[in-house]
Amino acid sequence: MDKKSVINGVNRNHPIPGISVGGIVFNDHSVLLIKRDKPPALGLWSVPGGKLDLGESLVDACKREVMEETGLAIDIGNIAAVVEHRIESFHYVIVDFIVILSDANVNTPIASSDVSEAQWVKINHLSQYNLVKGLEHIIIKTYNAENNGELSGLIDVDGQGQDFI
Repeated sequence: MDKKSVINGVNRNHPIPGISVGGIVFNDHSVLLIKRDKPPALGLWSVPGGKLDLGESLVDACKREVMEETGLAIDIGNIAAVVEHRIESFHYVIVDFIVILSDANVNTPIASSDVSEAQWVKINHLSQYNLVKGLEHIIIKTYNAENNGELSGLIDVDGQGQDFI
Protein backbone atom coordinates (compact mmCIF):
# COMPACT_ATOMS: atom_id res chain seq x y z
CA MET A 1 0.00 0.00 0.00
CA ASP A 2 1.47 3.36 -0.98
CA LYS A 3 1.58 6.39 1.33
CA LYS A 4 -1.06 8.26 -0.70
CA SER A 5 -3.66 5.60 0.04
CA VAL A 6 -3.21 5.98 3.82
CA ILE A 7 -4.25 9.32 5.30
CA ASN A 8 -4.18 9.78 9.09
CA GLY A 9 -3.86 6.03 9.48
CA VAL A 10 -7.00 5.29 7.42
CA ASN A 11 -6.82 3.18 4.25
CA ARG A 12 -8.46 5.38 1.58
CA ASN A 13 -8.68 2.49 -0.91
CA HIS A 14 -11.81 1.20 0.82
CA PRO A 15 -15.17 2.06 -0.73
CA ILE A 16 -17.09 5.03 0.65
CA PRO A 17 -19.84 3.71 2.97
CA GLY A 18 -23.37 3.97 1.62
CA ILE A 19 -26.63 4.12 3.54
CA SER A 20 -29.25 1.51 2.67
CA VAL A 21 -32.60 0.34 3.98
CA GLY A 22 -34.48 -2.93 4.11
CA GLY A 23 -38.13 -3.77 4.74
CA ILE A 24 -38.97 -6.85 6.82
CA VAL A 25 -42.57 -7.77 5.94
CA PHE A 26 -44.41 -10.63 7.65
CA ASN A 27 -47.62 -12.24 6.38
CA ASP A 28 -49.17 -15.42 7.76
CA HIS A 29 -45.98 -17.01 9.22
CA SER A 30 -43.99 -15.95 6.14
CA VAL A 31 -41.51 -13.21 5.33
CA LEU A 32 -41.16 -11.41 2.00
CA LEU A 33 -37.82 -12.17 0.33
CA ILE A 34 -36.23 -11.07 -2.90
CA LYS A 35 -33.40 -12.66 -4.88
CA ARG A 36 -30.76 -10.11 -5.79
CA ASP A 37 -30.10 -9.77 -9.52
CA LYS A 38 -27.14 -7.36 -9.24
CA PRO A 39 -24.08 -6.96 -7.04
CA PRO A 40 -23.50 -6.82 -4.22
CA ALA A 41 -24.73 -10.23 -3.10
CA LEU A 42 -25.79 -11.26 -6.61
CA GLY A 43 -27.96 -14.39 -6.42
CA LEU A 44 -28.49 -14.20 -2.67
CA TRP A 45 -31.87 -13.82 -0.98
CA SER A 46 -32.62 -10.77 1.14
CA VAL A 47 -35.46 -8.55 2.26
CA PRO A 48 -36.48 -5.87 -0.24
CA GLY A 49 -34.40 -2.73 0.05
CA GLY A 50 -31.61 -0.66 -1.37
CA LYS A 51 -29.64 2.56 -1.34
CA LEU A 52 -30.86 5.85 -0.02
CA ASP A 53 -31.19 8.47 -2.78
CA LEU A 54 -29.80 11.97 -2.34
CA GLY A 55 -32.21 14.05 -0.23
CA GLU A 56 -34.41 11.05 0.61
CA SER A 57 -35.40 10.06 4.15
CA LEU A 58 -34.83 6.52 5.44
CA VAL A 59 -38.60 5.97 5.64
CA ASP A 60 -39.23 7.20 2.09
CA ALA A 61 -36.34 5.10 0.77
CA CYS A 62 -37.76 1.96 2.38
CA LYS A 63 -41.23 2.58 0.94
CA ARG A 64 -39.77 3.26 -2.50
CA GLU A 65 -37.45 0.25 -2.53
CA VAL A 66 -40.13 -2.24 -1.43
CA MET A 67 -42.50 -0.84 -4.09
CA GLU A 68 -39.83 -0.90 -6.82
CA GLU A 69 -38.69 -4.44 -6.06
CA THR A 70 -42.02 -6.11 -5.28
CA GLY A 71 -44.87 -3.81 -6.32
CA LEU A 72 -46.21 -3.81 -2.75
CA ALA A 73 -47.11 -0.69 -0.79
CA ILE A 74 -46.05 -0.65 2.86
CA ASP A 75 -46.34 1.33 6.05
CA ILE A 76 -43.26 1.77 8.22
CA GLY A 77 -42.96 0.36 11.73
CA ASN A 78 -40.00 0.16 14.08
CA ILE A 79 -36.36 -0.22 13.17
CA ALA A 80 -35.55 -3.92 13.62
CA ALA A 81 -31.79 -3.80 13.04
CA VAL A 82 -28.85 -1.74 11.89
CA VAL A 83 -26.17 -3.79 10.18
CA GLU A 84 -22.89 -3.07 8.44
CA HIS A 85 -21.79 -5.11 5.44
CA ARG A 86 -18.51 -5.02 3.56
CA ILE A 87 -19.02 -7.31 0.64
CA GLU A 88 -17.19 -7.44 -2.66
CA SER A 89 -16.24 -3.79 -3.38
CA PHE A 90 -19.19 -2.37 -1.40
CA HIS A 91 -19.57 -1.01 2.13
CA TYR A 92 -23.10 -0.43 3.40
CA VAL A 93 -24.76 0.52 6.66
CA ILE A 94 -28.27 -0.92 6.39
CA VAL A 95 -31.27 0.13 8.47
CA ASP A 96 -33.85 -2.69 8.46
CA PHE A 97 -37.41 -1.60 9.23
CA ILE A 98 -40.32 -3.76 10.35
CA VAL A 99 -42.95 -2.88 7.76
CA ILE A 100 -46.62 -3.71 7.26
CA LEU A 101 -48.52 -4.16 4.02
CA SER A 102 -50.62 -1.04 3.38
CA ASP A 103 -53.39 -3.30 2.07
CA ALA A 104 -53.38 -6.88 3.36
CA ASN A 105 -55.49 -7.91 0.35
CA VAL A 106 -52.77 -6.75 -2.06
CA ASN A 107 -50.00 -9.17 -1.11
CA THR A 108 -48.72 -10.84 -4.29
CA PRO A 109 -45.16 -9.66 -4.92
CA ILE A 110 -43.99 -9.06 -8.48
CA ALA A 111 -40.21 -9.04 -8.93
CA SER A 112 -38.89 -6.00 -10.75
CA SER A 113 -36.08 -3.46 -10.66
CA ASP A 114 -32.86 -5.21 -9.60
CA VAL A 115 -34.38 -8.48 -8.32
CA SER A 116 -35.00 -11.72 -10.20
CA GLU A 117 -37.54 -13.23 -7.77
CA ALA A 118 -39.84 -12.02 -5.01
CA GLN A 119 -41.83 -14.40 -2.84
CA TRP A 120 -43.26 -15.17 0.57
CA VAL A 121 -41.12 -17.71 2.43
CA LYS A 122 -42.34 -19.62 5.49
CA ILE A 123 -40.23 -18.75 8.52
CA ASN A 124 -39.46 -22.43 9.14
CA HIS A 125 -38.10 -22.73 5.56
CA LEU A 126 -35.55 -19.89 5.76
CA SER A 127 -32.62 -22.29 6.11
CA GLN A 128 -33.40 -23.62 2.62
CA TYR A 129 -32.52 -20.21 1.10
CA ASN A 130 -29.07 -18.77 0.48
CA LEU A 131 -29.59 -15.59 2.51
CA VAL A 132 -27.25 -12.64 2.91
CA LYS A 133 -25.03 -12.99 5.96
CA GLY A 134 -26.79 -12.48 9.30
CA LEU A 135 -30.28 -11.99 7.87
CA GLU A 136 -31.82 -15.27 9.08
CA HIS A 137 -31.08 -14.37 12.70
CA ILE A 138 -32.60 -10.88 12.29
CA ILE A 139 -35.74 -12.25 10.65
CA ILE A 140 -36.30 -14.99 13.24
CA LYS A 141 -35.63 -12.73 16.23
CA THR A 142 -37.95 -10.03 14.84
CA TYR A 143 -40.66 -12.56 13.91
CA ASN A 144 -40.59 -14.15 17.36
CA ALA A 145 -40.82 -10.78 19.12
CA GLU A 146 -43.69 -9.65 16.88
CA ASN A 147 -45.60 -12.95 17.36
CA ASN A 148 -45.14 -12.85 21.13
CA GLY A 149 -46.53 -9.33 21.31
CA GLU A 150 -43.18 -8.00 22.53
CA LEU A 151 -42.09 -4.48 21.75
CA SER A 152 -39.17 -4.86 19.38
CA GLY A 153 -36.77 -2.48 17.73
CA LEU A 154 -36.40 1.26 17.81
CA ILE A 155 -39.65 3.26 17.87
CA ASP A 156 -40.47 6.39 15.86
CA VAL A 157 -40.91 8.80 18.78
CA ASP A 158 -42.98 11.48 17.04
CA GLY A 159 -44.38 9.76 13.96
CA GLN A 160 -42.23 11.90 11.66
CA GLY A 161 -39.91 9.06 10.59
CA GLN A 162 -36.75 10.84 11.73
CA ASP A 163 -36.02 10.05 15.36
CA PHE A 164 -36.12 6.45 16.59
CA ILE A 165 -35.34 5.42 20.18
